[in-house]
Amino acid sequence: MNGTRSSVAVVEEVRRGLTPALTERIDLLICPPSTLIASCVAASYGSNIAIGGQNLHAKPSGAFTGSISAEMLADLGATYVIVGHSERRAYHHETDDGVHAKALAARRAGLCGIICVGETKDEREEGRTLDIVRAQLGIGVPKGATGADTVIAYEPVWAIGTGLTPTPSDIAEVHASLREMLERLVGPEAARIRILYGGSVKPANARELMAVENVDGALVGGASLVAEDFLGIAAAYA
Repeated sequence: MNGTRSSVAVVEEVRRGLTPALTERIDLLICPPSTLIASCVAASYGSNIAIGGQNLHAKPSGAFTGSISAEMLADLGATYVIVGHSERRAYHHETDDGVHAKALAARRAGLCGIICVGETKDEREEGRTLDIVRAQLGIGVPKGATGADTVIAYEPVWAIGTGLTPTPSDIAEVHASLREMLERLVGPEAARIRILYGGSVKPANARELMAVENVDGALVGGASLVAEDFLGIAAAYA
């Protein structure tokens, strides 16, 4: 919940900062508040920057005052939507079943759903990390998910906005487990589904984190509010 109309300038700055190496090698996605989606779509038009939503309602329409549907997001020009972010789970009590329904809604409207999974500090200290993320994945991912309509994001809740990050070996373990779980759920298509890492990703650690096996990109939080930092993370792939 950051940004007003003046924040569209950040998207414009990111666009100006794109180099041929970045344009050719990576996909860039910005998920602003819903109030800014249309403006950001216009600001990114003609570039390789995609625009997505931060959340959605599972129903296409109805008496759900204040909510936004997948169809509404698509109508604004969004092509992605984040589903089940840890803050939605924590502060709005979203369940794995609810995340599943939202992922199906994203597919219904032709959006790619970014399904978030992750453990809390207590769950990690109890040694339950893999059990937690595999359970979230097992329920959240719709049957028949493909690389075109599904992305997975591992975001250890205790690392978000704290400056703390798991070790590369910790991340590798979780991502390998998620990949194996995806293979059980969708078979060979699992190889095409990207698994992102999110949790205090910044320019200083991006290259090390993005080099971890089965890490196919970053879900960037606070650093995305500053164009220079966002581009610095993207440069890990250049």
